[in-house]
Amino acid sequence: MADNNSAQVSEKKTQKSNSSKKINKFLKGFKGEFKKVIWPNREALFKQTTTVIVVSVLVGITISLMDFVIGAGIHLIVR
Repeated sequence: MADNNSAQVSEKKTQKSNSSKKINKFLKGFKGEFKKVIWPNREALFKQTTTVIVVSVLVGITISLMDFVIGAGIHLIVR
């Protein structure tokens, strides 16, 4: 019985050791990939942000106009 318990404890320690090795390997890989990221400078970030905002507003206006036109058309057909 004692041998069985010590075997279980040893197996649990091995599992914990393997888990921590996997976590450490993942974190090292994550850190390495994070160092490869090229961060935009202030000017590029401003241009990209402005572009996203303008395109979002234009798409919103386009969808609103289409909704209005389709709604008016359906209203005319149903009436």
